[in-house]
Amino acid sequence: MNNQTTDELLLDWQERVGAARQECDPQSLLDMIPYAAFIGAQAKVDDQRLLYWLDKRASNIGNPSLPAIHGGVIGGFLELAAAIEIIYSLDVAEVPKVVDFSLDYLRPGRYKTIYASCKVMRQGKKLVNVSAKAWQDDEQTPIATARCHFLT
Repeated sequence: MNNQTTDELLLDWQERVGAARQECDPQSLLDMIPYAAFIGAQAKVDDQRLLYWLDKRASNIGNPSLPAIHGGVIGGFLELAAAIEIIYSLDVAEVPKVVDFSLDYLRPGRYKTIYASCKVMRQGKKLVNVSAKAWQDDEQTPIATARCHFLT
């Protein structure tokens, strides 16, 4: 059993966040979140922005007759991407807490790789607003968009 105190765990998390930023390695942040591994979420810095993706995985299928990725997986993926965007891009070392999450499903997420990008729209003293977009074949044709508010 792990005998680390809460303070030690927080310090370890903050050190890992700092290392991820310094090494341009957002994937190391995702690797610390069990849900990211469960759905297969991945991230990298691409062309000076963070790019997230979710490779096709049979366990993520919600409608086997199409087949299509489960809407909850898409929503969870976008929420996770938005949180990582905040941690990686802003001076925030703690995991932000979701205040509000609004998701628009625009088209089915087919059984193939889903990509996502996020943009911090506004950072206040305690609240951060993030816009997230998921697509498959063409970034200009999103399959889902999300508006997220986090408490930092």
